[in-house]
Amino acid sequence: MQTRSFWVYIMGGAGKTIYIGITNNLPRRVWEHKNKIRPGFTARYNLNKLLFYAEFNDPREAIAFEKKIKGLLRRKKDALIDSMNPEQKDLAADWFDESPS
Repeated sequence: MQTRSFWVYIMGGAGKTIYIGITNNLPRRVWEHKNKIRPGFTARYNLNKLLFYAEFNDPREAIAFEKKIKGLLRRKKDALIDSMNPEQKDLAADWFDESPS
């Protein structure tokens, strides 16, 4: 039996605004953010850099972690991002040649 993965992720841009989300297909969702496929917060604020992600096998754990992150003070969110990505580079910069499947 194949296990399914769920990701909690943080998108950012040139400024300090961030977006915290959850998905079951991280490459597809990041591609959608980068290409502004869906209108909304990330498109409006040009949040096109993947700054952080964490993988879970249980969707309930992923949802709980997403809620926990959203409840943190900004400096703690920044520390979480820095724990994986201290230079705050786009972790998905080289993921795409074209649309993911």
